[in-house]
Amino acid sequence: MTRRRFGYIRKLPSGRFHASYQTPDGHRHNAPETYRTEADARRFLDRIQQEVERGHWQPDARLGQRTLRECCEAYLEENPRVGERWAETCRRNMRLHLDDLLDKPIANINPPLVRAWHAKALRGSGGRTSISQSYRLIRAVLNVAVQDGAIVRNPCQIPGAGAQRSAERPIATPAEVAQLIEATTPRLRAAVALAAWCGLRRGELCALRTRDVDLEHGRVTVRRNYVELLEAPRKFEKDPKSEAGKRTVTIPPHIFPLLESHARKHSGPTYFLADRHGQQVRGNTIYQAFVRAREQVGLTIAFHDLRHTGQSLAAATGASLVDLKKRLGHSSTAAAQRYMHAVEGRDAQIADALSKLAENGDASKLPKSF
Repeated sequence: MTRRRFGYIRKLPSGRFHASYQTPDGHRHNAPETYRTEADARRFLDRIQQEVERGHWQPDARLGQRTLRECCEAYLEENPRVGERWAETCRRNMRLHLDDLLDKPIANINPPLVRAWHAKALRGSGGRTSISQSYRLIRAVLNVAVQDGAIVRNPCQIPGAGAQRSAERPIATPAEVAQLIEATTPRLRAAVALAAWCGLRRGELCALRTRDVDLEHGRVTVRRNYVELLEAPRKFEKDPKSEAGKRTVTIPPHIFPLLESHARKHSGPTYFLADRHGQQVRGNTIYQAFVRAREQVGLTIAFHDLRHTGQSLAAATGASLVDLKKRLGHSSTAAAQRYMHAVEGRDAQIADALSKLAENGDASKLPKSF
């Protein structure tokens, strides 16, 4: 046994390390788990010592014996950054992918167990995106457990397991976007146009007020987002996920006539996109109208790909990452970076221009823009 100024550490026959400590009330307490290394046991005792010296220590509440299911539910209920739609997605992923771990005490979840679960999940029929979402959930939950002192370190140590590697999204050409708009029912053509050329999400379109579309100055302002839960009959409006989501986007002039016609014929007293009764249009209504138009035109893109299309075309015009972040309503550069692939083909044009410059020896013949 290793005696310290505070606490004791002893090596077990299994090779793991047990830690215990005595508190001012005279009672001895055991750590809620055993540790792989002596350093892990020391870190646990150092944290407990700090709590005792600061007067923050409380009798062991056996936090490490809570199941992963209990911790996940607490995280989804208590974290203010978790919205209802994301909580719904997480609970669906818990049912689909986390059955092997949910009823285990978090103190018993170690790196080999997490690796075994992850390998099994990847061998199954589940989607890679939902598996990476599941991994990110348990990693976040166990990070909170570390902060609470329930466990010493997070057992989620698989490099890249939480990265979401989505397939390259397809984009439509400007001509195909025009065909889609033409094929859409007239009342909802403006939705397709605003999604493709202004980058608005479906929920943002549904929440768009008539006053938010300023055709005199050519701007559309996003203030709210409309949410429809997938598994519960609940629909509501909320603020965008981040402050960056509240934004004003300049409308390309070529869709002014369409939006002006829509404002005269179809917009409601409150909502710019309204049903026949002037009430807020549902997201599924927009989606079904888009699907019918897509089938008529012969495309396979998703509605969200319209947003990708418009921003990729904006990147091709020379828009910077800062420009794209503003139009998209993204708070991170990484999200906007996905759209920059559209400008990669311009490198060949630049190289060709440089060759012409070298051949002719005349800088005046270099194109002014690409």
